[in-house]
Amino acid sequence: MCGMCGFLQRIPGRRSDLELLARMTARLAHRGPEAVGRFHDSNVALGHSRLAIIDPEGGAQPISNEDGSVWVIHNGEIFNYLELGRELAARGHRLRTHSDAEVIVHAWEEWGRDCFTRFNGQWALALWDSSRRRLVLSRDRLGIRPLYYVTTRERLLFASEVKALFADPAVNRSLDPAGLAEFFTFWCPVAPRTVFEGVREVKPGHLIEVGGKSFELEERCYWALDFPLRGAGSDRSLRDAAESLRARLSEATRLRFTRSDVPVGAYVSGGLDSSVIAALVARESGRPPVTFSIRFTEGELDEGRYQKRVIERIGTEHHEVLAGCDEIGAVFPEVVRHTERPILRAAPAPLYLLSRLVRSRGYKVVVTGEGADEVLAGYDIFRELKVRLFLARAPDSGKRPAILARLYPWMARGPSSTPAFARAFFSKELDPTDPAVSHRPRWTTTRSLLSLLTPGVREEVAGFPVEEELIARLPAEHTSWDPVARAQWLEMTALLPGYILSSQGDRMLMAHSVEGRFPFLDHEVVELANRIPMHFKLFGLEEKHVLKEAFGDLVPAEILRRPKQPYRSPDAASFFGGGRVEWVTELLRPESVRRAGLFRPEAVEGLVAKCRAVGGSGMSNTDNMRLVGVISTMLLHRQFIEGDGGSCETFSGNGRVSGEAGHSPTRDGRSRPMQGAAQISDTPAGH
Repeated sequence: MCGMCGFLQRIPGRRSDLELLARMTARLAHRGPEAVGRFHDSNVALGHSRLAIIDPEGGAQPISNEDGSVWVIHNGEIFNYLELGRELAARGHRLRTHSDAEVIVHAWEEWGRDCFTRFNGQWALALWDSSRRRLVLSRDRLGIRPLYYVTTRERLLFASEVKALFADPAVNRSLDPAGLAEFFTFWCPVAPRTVFEGVREVKPGHLIEVGGKSFELEERCYWALDFPLRGAGSDRSLRDAAESLRARLSEATRLRFTRSDVPVGAYVSGGLDSSVIAALVARESGRPPVTFSIRFTEGELDEGRYQKRVIERIGTEHHEVLAGCDEIGAVFPEVVRHTERPILRAAPAPLYLLSRLVRSRGYKVVVTGEGADEVLAGYDIFRELKVRLFLARAPDSGKRPAILARLYPWMARGPSSTPAFARAFFSKELDPTDPAVSHRPRWTTTRSLLSLLTPGVREEVAGFPVEEELIARLPAEHTSWDPVARAQWLEMTALLPGYILSSQGDRMLMAHSVEGRFPFLDHEVVELANRIPMHFKLFGLEEKHVLKEAFGDLVPAEILRRPKQPYRSPDAASFFGGGRVEWVTELLRPESVRRAGLFRPEAVEGLVAKCRAVGGSGMSNTDNMRLVGVISTMLLHRQFIEGDGGSCETFSGNGRVSGEAGHSPTRDGRSRPMQGAAQISDTPAGH
């Protein structure tokens, strides 16, 4: 794991701006604090901040082939690098190191663009082929590792994080209304969009080539999600599916645990997915692994009881962090600086605290159970879809709504407590022919947050048909998929890379220089799981049935039997609970809100008063999202539009931002906020 950045110059021959490269690399030091490397010629500049995990002594980057005609920097791991290295050596390539980075260089020489289909891993990389004068940017299949780029008059810049791009004062800093429209619908922007105007993200499973006189960007897809025709594999037995899954997931875990020259720990949440991975790690290593967990002071959210069962079963050396409202509120500004996008939940903050614990214990690699819910249909949204389609087949039935009581067994007040409301909600936007019928109610609920925006901003943001744009990206054959498979595609295209693997994943881990590895997101596991008959994954309303069948002997019975409980943390209570969070008071003052020009001050005042009245507790789901959405968007504006993301600004009593700040230049060097937002005066950039 590392931070990577650089740029390709539009006019070859000009001297590379090495001061700019140094500033960009410095802003990624948290991703790779152990070494800095760079390469530059008359065309390109490559910068790398290293977190040494594989071949710590010899794997420094940038790294080249024998004659220096191909150079690469990358963030992540190629887990099958040993096998590929042997194959390349047999074909005459001379490898000087034992690193996976060098394998990428020679794989490009041998197979060109097809090399990415041979990689089993998680990566974002930049490759400079000087003989072709082409820069190649590539991102792994599921979007585990981030990679952003932006073009200016002089160059194309790329980096692991947006804050490194903003080290160039020529890069415009303003919010993108289309990216905000996606955030206020899907909880996150969907690549290639970001919430920053002009800044793009390489799509998962894609590569981009740029170079030549035209300087045009050529995008290619090398891998895409796919599902079989509905009913395919119906003659397959559950036992066969479970055995296949067990074998493939075991191998994926082995690769992610053993392909490291530093110790690897494991997360234990108390749920099925992390329990399976921790058990596989223990079996692979032949000794108890070191494990890490989050505990919550709020009893309803705490899963300590189940974590204890797993720890006792495996016999791990265990460490835990206790997260409460005060701890979450204190770190939230830093959390947003790392997410580089607004968020609607405070849930990333405890994960930030957890990775800090991991690093403090001397670990910089962990394996987790992330991805299982998307891959094996474990989320409530998939169960909701089955229930809604069941209701749609007999809309006038008086008996069928009784099934709603079986949803959300983890919830203190489930649908059965308000049957009329539940029936109305689950019957909303219920068109079985709609490819997004699974997600429409949630998207509609999230879009209700647009009412907080100023009229001008709301009109601009609401004008983008982002739902239909996402649906249009579905493969043509989706009409023959199982409806749950379509829901999986939507979840794995938008929320998984845009929020789960970003705001809750890479960004919270790398904030403290910790690499996360995710066996369930091994592409061969994903492809296998997609072929498993749907009724083995979602058996009635029992989620991940095939996973329980595959690993029932390794996981405590109490874990197998417990209902799925989504990961949650305190939201509004973290800012308006027992402890007073001063920076929130300053951030949400009417003058501060008015200056940012995004939200209606009177609407924010009303929301804040409501939260204060109840101390942030007992808030509705929508009000929790409203509050966290406003706070995180305001923080983002302070840190990246008024400032340039170079540091975590604090808030002074006069309402100004203190800490490193910068101007908000456009391509002509002037500040330009989003239409409908208040003008921001220029201040000198600090780097």
